[in-house]
Amino acid sequence: MTTTTVTPVPPTAPVTGVRTGRRPPRKMTSVSRRRVAITLTLVGLILGALFAGAPVIWMLFSSFKSNPEIFAYPPQLLTENSSLAPYLAILNDPRQLRFFVNSYVVSLAVAVLTLLVAVHAAYAFSRYDFPGKSIVNIAVISVQAVPPITLLIPYFGLVVALGLYNTYPGLILTYMVFTLPYAIIMMTGYFNTLPKELDEAARVDGTSSFGALWRILIPIAVPGMVSVGMYTFMIAWNEYLFALTLTRTDDMRTVPIGIQLLMGQHSYDWNQMMAMSVLGSLPVILLFIFFQRYFIGGMTSGSVKS
Repeated sequence: MTTTTVTPVPPTAPVTGVRTGRRPPRKMTSVSRRRVAITLTLVGLILGALFAGAPVIWMLFSSFKSNPEIFAYPPQLLTENSSLAPYLAILNDPRQLRFFVNSYVVSLAVAVLTLLVAVHAAYAFSRYDFPGKSIVNIAVISVQAVPPITLLIPYFGLVVALGLYNTYPGLILTYMVFTLPYAIIMMTGYFNTLPKELDEAARVDGTSSFGALWRILIPIAVPGMVSVGMYTFMIAWNEYLFALTLTRTDDMRTVPIGIQLLMGQHSYDWNQMMAMSVLGSLPVILLFIFFQRYFIGGMTSGSVKS
């Protein structure tokens, strides 16, 4: 009988310094995490901009097409028959031009008058303590919180009773009810960021409070006034419900009503509607382009009290 001796094999020591083809996972550094976060943020902003801008781009290109081409499938941004005919139809129509004149008159009047009233009210709220100040402040904020549609019927009755129906003052005063609370709140916050020593030094030199406001504070508060003026202009320019209710004839209608009137009983002039929408958007776009620096500065300066 043959016996087989088995020699035990000693355990092999781990081999170091030999590449196995796999690298250990690296921990993401703070710089890498920041780059990923910035990239994801940019992608999200680009997608959001495309989502928000796609209707505007489609509106712009549709304004150069004929009505059948707007609904053609597959859709095309530009066609062989694209032309300026819809714009010429709007600009050569005195009735449509009247809508633009009305919108400019009402919107500019609302912006200017709102600023005049808001500046003085905000100066009083910012610089003086008077009886009932907190109550008046709460009332201003409460008016801002009321949905405008709930006041449509009361304002209609009030405007008719005052004899302001289908007039410029009727629209202007109605719009100012909704623009003044925001303007007063924003200008008060902006004046609070300006040191009181400025107007106090002016009064020491013999200037009245009214003079200190217009000679010292108003030139400094231009960014805040521009932002408030742009906001009130946009509200009055884009308003539809009260303009429809408080006017009766075409010579008092505004641009939003003019766009709606292009919708006929049996057919819609879609290309002219798009063209008028583009023309109606230009004033607001141009205002923001030329006064963007003041608008952003005014919005942010009044938001934090130093």
